[in-house]
Amino acid sequence: MAIQYYCRHCGTSIGTLEDEELLVSPRLGFDQLTDEEQQQIIHYGSDGNVHVRVTCENCEEALENNPHFHELDRWIH
Repeated sequence: MAIQYYCRHCGTSIGTLEDEELLVSPRLGFDQLTDEEQQQIIHYGSDGNVHVRVTCENCEEALENNPHFHELDRWIH
């Protein structure tokens, strides 16, 4: 089982953590999220991996330069 990070906006793979013990580690900060935030960000794949949706650096820059993008879930298709 691995933790895979993807950009929620463009779908780019950001990175993968292979250590299963990290899933319960407070170092990831998952325990700081509300239940609603966890449902929006963390998904469990049929492959047994945990998929975490975050924002990549490129999309973060696009959001800073285009604040109206915050109204959209995805602006890159």
